[in-house]
Amino acid sequence: MGTIEVHNWFGDVVWTPSAQATPTSVEEIVAIVRDPIAYPSPVRGVGSNHSTTACASAPAGTTLFMSAMNKIVSIGTDTVTTQPGALLKDVAEELVKHGLQFFVNIELGDLSMGAAATCGTKEAAFPGEHGQVSSYCIGARIVTATGELLQITEDDGPLLQAFRSSYGTFGVTYEVTFRVRPLQPMSVYHKVYSLEEYLAALPELTASGQSLMMFMDPMRNKVAVEFRTYHDVEPGQKYSHWQWKLRNFLWKDIGPGWAYLTRRFIPTKFLRSLSLGALSAITFPVLRLVIRGNNTLAADQQIHYPPVANDCKYTFIIWAYPADRYPDAMRAYFQFCKDYYKETGFRITMPSVGYRTFEDKSSLLSYSYTGDSITIDPVTTPEPGWEAFQQAYSRLGQRFDGVPLLNQTNYLTRQSVVTAFGDRIDALERQRVALDPSGRFLSPYFSALFASPVT
Repeated sequence: MGTIEVHNWFGDVVWTPSAQATPTSVEEIVAIVRDPIAYPSPVRGVGSNHSTTACASAPAGTTLFMSAMNKIVSIGTDTVTTQPGALLKDVAEELVKHGLQFFVNIELGDLSMGAAATCGTKEAAFPGEHGQVSSYCIGARIVTATGELLQITEDDGPLLQAFRSSYGTFGVTYEVTFRVRPLQPMSVYHKVYSLEEYLAALPELTASGQSLMMFMDPMRNKVAVEFRTYHDVEPGQKYSHWQWKLRNFLWKDIGPGWAYLTRRFIPTKFLRSLSLGALSAITFPVLRLVIRGNNTLAADQQIHYPPVANDCKYTFIIWAYPADRYPDAMRAYFQFCKDYYKETGFRITMPSVGYRTFEDKSSLLSYSYTGDSITIDPVTTPEPGWEAFQQAYSRLGQRFDGVPLLNQTNYLTRQSVVTAFGDRIDALERQRVALDPSGRFLSPYFSALFASPVT
């Protein structure tokens, strides 16, 4: 108990709950949910708290830190069951020992499994698969608003679909089950294109049978595409790990460290811009020439970040674009970054990224629910002007029919989510109200986005 200030990992979302707790068992969660005096509403669970929006916030409510409930409950032939506080990378490393892997291996290894089951994520999808971690959640156990225990399974089709994008508003999750797949080696390599070369090649790249992730430098009109492909295990084959260690070192340490030193020690706008341009001018050739291999592990993509953000911290905003709108959105985004820099002097300090994913109706608020999509995600270290940039970029995102992630896209309104998701917002709200009519888990953030008359 006690009042403390809580903030997300990056440090730009801050709230003060009236109470906080670190439960170690489902019995403790039940006791907390059933005691609204000591633990006022909203009750919100948090994991590593890497979300860039206020989705985890519980102002004047109760924040539950789920890190103590971090056990792997069981590993089967094609499933893994964990407590909600277990971290994706820790579980992935244990799966490797069993000859298994997740279907989706996102960069954020500190993603807690409870958040993985209920929140939006993005990763470059492989053909025939999905790019969101929650798509492979096939079961969960939660504590409802009345303190009862509820099990959700694949037999609960619409409920499970809604749960996968419920962001903790259905109840406190205390166990989740994910479908996993046999371990396979993965090849990776990179190619660098100009913007127009990339867009001209995109139909061929899309049909290539490989997953596609993009690193983008709008100021230099450059795109580095990361290609990944699974292949069969060969006799006596050994896995290679150094490629992802180097790639992740560039992304986690060198890139944001370079940006931090640039901001701290280079005094003029012109020289700072030259320094930041040099970062991608060096990084893109390294990606193309060095970081390649045939027998890497998908789990090695995942990064453990420091529990407390340091000077190498960075953040981002995500909009996913329908495949048919993406080329125009990409051109507009590159021009937007140049124009915005000329008008305001602000530029993001790291390469933007993007992920191609396929139509996926597994979660009700899937950003690729209506068809294939590709994201465009600006990334930056702490910079004055980032908030205004996000607002301006979000206006561009909506102009090209972009779809947000409620935990990774700031400055959303009720109208913007209705425009993006249509009647799926009300469908989710009906499921939520049925489970939590009193709003025990409904934070002001989600109340503003979800609440409306529903029938």
